[in-house]
Amino acid sequence: MIDRLRQLAIFAKAAEAGSFRGAAQVLDLSPSVVSHHISKLESDLGVALFYRSTRKLSLTSDGETVLKSAQEMVAAAERGLDQISAGSLQPSGRLRLTAPAVMAHSALIDRIAAFSADHPRVDLEVSFTDVRRDIIAEGIDLAIRMGWLKDSSLKAKKVASEERILLAAPSLLKGRAVPKTPDDLAGWPVVNLGDIHRQFEFTGPEGEHKTLTAASRLMVDDAMALYRLVKAGAGLGTLPVFLAADDLAAGRVVHLLPDWRVSPLGIYAVWPSNTVRDSLTSRFVKYLDRMTPSAAARDL
Repeated sequence: MIDRLRQLAIFAKAAEAGSFRGAAQVLDLSPSVVSHHISKLESDLGVALFYRSTRKLSLTSDGETVLKSAQEMVAAAERGLDQISAGSLQPSGRLRLTAPAVMAHSALIDRIAAFSADHPRVDLEVSFTDVRRDIIAEGIDLAIRMGWLKDSSLKAKKVASEERILLAAPSLLKGRAVPKTPDDLAGWPVVNLGDIHRQFEFTGPEGEHKTLTAASRLMVDDAMALYRLVKAGAGLGTLPVFLAADDLAAGRVVHLLPDWRVSPLGIYAVWPSNTVRDSLTSRFVKYLDRMTPSAAARDL
């Protein structure tokens, strides 16, 4: 099929040029190569496409019939290439993204909205889910990931670092001494988000480091579910600051160990390694990078 399409394109150019030599100049081929492809096309079709003379070519009736289809094929290909070329100046197409569900409550929403406003010809499809989707198998252009990345063949760039705090509901604190250090949390109930929060890394006011290994009876796969369980008094939990701001101000949750800093979560843009430089994916990554502290891109 590929050879047939090539032969038809060469035939169309030869008909337009009126000679094999003219077509060869346009296509940057030798006249013998042009002649070979057209002869092969005639042989495969079982018809003569040109009347040949020493100086010029003229189409046979079969050649006129085939030429119309060949020209339509070439024109369609050229239109597609022109649209791609125009897209490099005015981006268009579809961009599929996925991000953790909790990011639907973050500044990422504002960034997506701003990108959409700046790229009116781009259709955005965003999936907010805590199920880690296979971006290669599912044809997803870019994923936003929180936490620590595993080695893979994907490319990634750190686009932000999200501060976390240790939270508890006032009901959980009743009858308990207010903890002063992470060591005081031994035996407290903890709600975990999968394996991400099994260990809490703390840095103290004097730069000291403490690690709390959580022995939890509750593990969930959704950050919002974790937060609601924490608010309901089911256990401690570490959550992004942006998620808890309103409830902290209203006293519905309490920030424990305010003098101790919980290790932040890295936020990464992750995309297939074969993505071209000027693709919509690359444009979106650059857009995120302009709005957040820059970080070196790396292969995972």
